[in-house]
Amino acid sequence: MIVELLSGVVAFVCALVSVAFFTLLERKGLGYFQLRKGPNKVGLMGLPQPLADAVKLFSKELIKPTLVNVMPFLICPFMSLFLGLILWILYNNYFVCSLNGLGLLLFLCVSSLGVYSVMGAGWFSNSKYALLGSVRAVAQSISYEVSMSLIMLSCLVLIGSMSLNFIMKYQIYIWVVFINFFMLLMWFVSCVAETHRAPFDFAEGESEIVSGFNIEYGGVGFAVLFMAEYSNILFMSVLVVSLFFGGIAYMFMYGILFYLMIGLVAFLFIWVRASYPRYRYDLLMYLIWKSYLPSVLNILVFLVVLVYNLNI
Repeated sequence: MIVELLSGVVAFVCALVSVAFFTLLERKGLGYFQLRKGPNKVGLMGLPQPLADAVKLFSKELIKPTLVNVMPFLICPFMSLFLGLILWILYNNYFVCSLNGLGLLLFLCVSSLGVYSVMGAGWFSNSKYALLGSVRAVAQSISYEVSMSLIMLSCLVLIGSMSLNFIMKYQIYIWVVFINFFMLLMWFVSCVAETHRAPFDFAEGESEIVSGFNIEYGGVGFAVLFMAEYSNILFMSVLVVSLFFGGIAYMFMYGILFYLMIGLVAFLFIWVRASYPRYRYDLLMYLIWKSYLPSVLNILVFLVVLVYNLNI
């Protein structure tokens, strides 16, 4: 029990460190995409820049606007980070089992709860701009959770288990991506929309609604919301590799390739942000309800029939 707890704590600490340096990768990457230098003044090549940013943000004065509901206003960012870190329990290591085969069910439950922290951050700010940003973010999250759940169900139909550990072992000989390639494309787009990243960053569309649900947060509150968002991005990258390219994690010689693929998927989030302009909100909703949902349901029915006939 102690070893499992320590393993979980180590996973949380490593996730937070990864978040810090993923922000550096994003700033450097966007800099070179835009033919300019990224952060390069702090230390060697700007490598300690995330530490300098953390010191700056966590040492700022905690500002509480007059009209906010203070306690819920302060709790919501930490609730968002807590839910983001809870997902890392599912990360496969030597000591943490995949929750008796129901690991992906935990993922669906925790990702659904994340909507409440976003809604609370906008609601308890008592600001119309923050409320508008949170409503748009919640509508976007709820819509794309539908497609994410159905796409995940298509992988579970093929494999027959909700254990992330078993799903990765099952793919030692063949990856799910070879059978479910179109689902992979829709899953990645759904992940980008679910994490509110460009070109689907409507909750933080600076040209339209200032800064979204986090407009009243500064210093610690802003930093914690920022860390929660990037923690979700990294975990989604782990989930993409585990669900569609999972077999290599259990082969020793390809262990490094497993982590390189996670880094590549995380870098794709940055690449998409640098390449595409912001989408239109109504088109985003049409994309899920009129395009992705019918497509996913048709493919899911086909896979169910295929697996049923193969079992017979």
